[in-house]
Amino acid sequence: MVIGKIADIVQLLENLANRSSFHTNFILLLLKITGIAILTEFAVSVSKDAGESAIASKIDLAGKVMVISLSVPILTSLVETITKLLP
Repeated sequence: MVIGKIADIVQLLENLANRSSFHTNFILLLLKITGIAILTEFAVSVSKDAGESAIASKIDLAGKVMVISLSVPILTSLVETITKLLP
């Protein structure tokens, strides 16, 4: 049931990417970033529930670092696009 909904969302994103000049690699990156954010939040919640707030903060930091490192190609593409638009 959940996998079917996720597949529908992925299909919708692929259709949107094909209609526009948006690269499919960016769609994959956005899906990876979303997955990392969800898993990180889950791991942080489980760690806090277990009384391990120190580990939770380290997991949270690691998740943020991973998201930032994965978003670098998107940010560089955005900056390149903006510089092309400016005179």
